[in-house]
Formats: sequence, C-alpha cells, structure tokens
Amino acid sequence: MEKIKPEIAERILKLEEKFKNSGQDMGSYLDGLLYDKYITYWDYVNLDTLLSLQVPKTHFPDEEIFITYHQITELYFKLIIHEQKQIIENQSLNAAYFTEKLIRINRYIRILINSFDVMIKGMEREQFLKFRMALLPASGFQSAQFRMIELYSSPIEHLIPFKERENFSSENSIEELYENLYWKKGGIDLATGEKTLTLKQFEIRYTGRFLRLAHQLKGNTLFHKYLDLPQEEKNNPALIEALRTFDTNLNINWLLMHMGAAHRYLNKDRKTIEATGGTNWKDFLPPSFQKNSFFPNLWSSEEFENWGKEWVTHMFNTEK
Repeated sequence: MEKIKPEIAERILKLEEKFKNSGQDMGSYLDGLLYDKYITYWDYVNLDTLLSLQVPKTHFPDEEIFITYHQITELYFKLIIHEQKQIIENQSLNAAYFTEKLIRINRYIRILINSFDVMIKGMEREQFLKFRMALLPASGFQSAQFRMIELYSSPIEHLIPFKERENFSSENSIEELYENLYWKKGGIDLATGEKTLTLKQFEIRYTGRFLRLAHQLKGNTLFHKYLDLPQEEKNNPALIEALRTFDTNLNINWLLMHMGAAHRYLNKDRKTIEATGGTNWKDFLPPSFQKNSFFPNLWSSEEFENWGKEWVTHMFNTEK
C-alpha cells in the first residue's frame, strides 16, 4: 500500500478535527466523496435549464433578444443586491470595505449601461412595435429587484416625488411613504387618474414584500451605513466618489439609457406611443423630473438643481 503523503495526512487530520467539532461523522462524508460524480460545467451552471427560460410569446425573431436581455439585467440586479446586503450586514464596516463593494456594484451597473445598445440598436423597430403588443400589460416597470435596490440604498422618504418630497419625512409611517413613492405615479392613467393594470398587478404581487423590506431596513440602508461611519472614514475621497458614482449611475445614467430606447421605439413623427403597461414614459423616465438621489447630502444645491438636465434638454430639443 502506497504511503500517505505528509501533506495529505495533515489535511485528513484537519478534516477529522473539523467534523469532530461539528458532531459529524467524517467517514460518512468521505463515502460521499467516493460515490459522488465529477461535476461538469453544464450541471454546475444549470445550463440546460438556463437556456430553456427564453420563451417568446410571438414568432418575431427579435423578441428573443428582448426577453434574453431583460433576464440578463435581472441577474445583474441580483448581484447588486448581493453586494448591498454584505455592506448592510457588516458590523465592523469601514471605508475600504464599503468602497470595494461599491466598486463591484458600479461595475455591474456600468456593464448594464454599456450593454444597453442591445436594446437601443439591436432590434428592428417594426418587429418591436408588433411583438410588444403580445406582452401587455407586462412592463420593465414591474422589476421588483430594481425597487429593492432603491430600498436598500436610501431611506424610503427619499423616494417620494420631488415636488412632494418636502411634505414627507422619516416621521411618516412606512406604509404612508410607500403609498406615495415616485414610481407609483408612473403607473397612473393620466386620462382617468386610475391605476393601470400594470401597477395593480405589481402591487398585488410585491407590496407585502416591499413593506417588510422597508421595515427591516429602517435606519439601516446604505445611506445610514455611510452616516454611521466615523468622521475620518466618512471623509474618505474614494468612498465619496464611489457613492456619487453609484447615485449617478442608477438615478441618471440608467434612466437615460431607457430614455434613448423609448425615443428610438416609441417616438416617431412627433407622435408618442405608450409604453407597455400604459406608463407615461416622457413624464416618468427623465431624471431631471424625478431628481431622485440616494445620497442627497453628497451633492451641492447647484448639482442637484441640474440633475440630469443637460442630456434630457438636448434630447427634447433634437426631437422638435
């Protein structure tokens, strides 16, 4: 019998100690290793399942691009939330750790922003305008993960429509604040003042989850985690820059990419086509209208006054 190498014997002793401390039988785990199959790439990433999830509703080829891109986007949203949770759950948070996680988050968002050409230039307009009618009332408006990213980022009172924001504060109940969130205005039929089916479906599905999350995060968002840092850590230039970049990416650049797509597909010959779900995208999407900021304390009044304005003004001027 071949002699066991010292480095292998050392690992076996460490494993034995590990399982002894946890009350488990190491022999059973070793049997499992003997019987287990080698893992393959396609099994590890569940490739067959992943590739079966693109199920277009029409025969138009470009719909597969549309659904695949949205699924990719949701996976990146999941990664952003994964990093946000780690920041919030860290009990010994410092500027270096906070910054590193934000760099990851900003990397994910940058990939999404840079890839949005797939949506803006990667589909035939005529195909899109036809297959979109089979998707009603579904809408990207209904991305729950994006709304969760907002809740993880900043106090819910920061997400009230800009024109009404000064009438609300942390003194209001979370339920009252939730009923007045800015994005709900995007799901109102402007002609009737009634909620669209898109918004009604979204609320039925996610209201309970959003309210539980908002209560859980009260006083514990990224905004609060930054405020709770010691002054020296709070003044870290790299951290401030990462927070400002995150704010800009989510509340300006990401919206502007959607504005570009909306103008390409829903605006022609000075006529505006409704977005799926009936949301009024011209009033809802422009960041200069919403002026949402996760970290308003990191911006000057002049910066905030011109929030996303230059790009949107250029867009509307070129439309005329």
